Amino acid sequence: MIQDLNLLRVFDVLLEERNVTRTGARLGLTQSAVSHALNRLRYMLNDDLFVRGSTGMQPTPRAVEMGPQVHAALNQLQAALAPSDFDPATSQRRFSVVTGAYASAVLAPALASRLAEAAPQAELTIAELALDVLERMDARRIDFMVGSVLAAPDRFARETILTEQLVWVVRAGHPKFQGVEVDLQRLVSVPHVVMARGMPGLLEDGGERRAFVSRASWEDAGALEAALASRGLTRQVGVSVPDTYTALAITSRTDMATLIPRRLALLSAQGGRVRLIDPPYESPSVDISLVYLRERLAEPAIAWMHEQIRAVASGL
Repeated sequence: MIQDLNLLRVFDVLLEERNVTRTGARLGLTQSAVSHALNRLRYMLNDDLFVRGSTGMQPTPRAVEMGPQVHAALNQLQAALAPSDFDPATSQRRFSVVTGAYASAVLAPALASRLAEAAPQAELTIAELALDVLERMDARRIDFMVGSVLAAPDRFARETILTEQLVWVVRAGHPKFQGVEVDLQRLVSVPHVVMARGMPGLLEDGGERRAFVSRASWEDAGALEAALASRGLTRQVGVSVPDTYTALAITSRTDMATLIPRRLALLSAQGGRVRLIDPPYESPSVDISLVYLRERLAEPAIAWMHEQIRAVASGL
């Protein structure tokens, strides 16, 4: 039985950092102290736990298996010993939010500004969406997820915080869209930049439990294709890209067009680089959701951050 909780703290941080030096820096320990703690754990658990690899300290299957449970247990213990209230003005807590390119551009700047004023010593971490997001949220390594999530496991709350419209974008001064009304035929007279379809669902535990179900891309749920089919038209896909940033960069420098969220398009239009065009067909809106473990709203810090995110979104 492990009686020294500091050993588990070293294990927990090393599992996240995969680097002895960074782990020591975060915990205020020397490299030798981290190595000593790891060796004690290896002896107690009869497992290497971490082995050196080309990209750092790689966890063994045993370490990967026990990691989320250790992290959750340490968090629960910390919450039990912490004061029952939360003072944002003095808190040094790290808040973590998983999101994609859209919310990083639209939501994150205002949220960072709000936290800098209300919680100047707190840290905000914006992380990219990854396949292990469910595991990381269960382990409380991630506090919130923001995205176009259509369904989530029952243990997660899912709130709509923004409703977004989609809009077509072309470069400013595009010769085919100067001084004319843009109809469907003109819209498909130029190649399109499209977002590559991502992960519509994120499986967990081999699919034994329900998974997040999210939009695969910023395409408009087949509305464009249906409109084209009704008119006997087709479009040409010029480039497929992984995200909205790349789509905007290409569109602003070529004669192609792309479909992106209106708020993001307006940010680019402020620089005079692009022109916005409303879809010349019925285009559905997109709900942006805030997702988190339901039970975590009982934590004062999480409840406070939840309100900050909602307040920022309501002002957009």
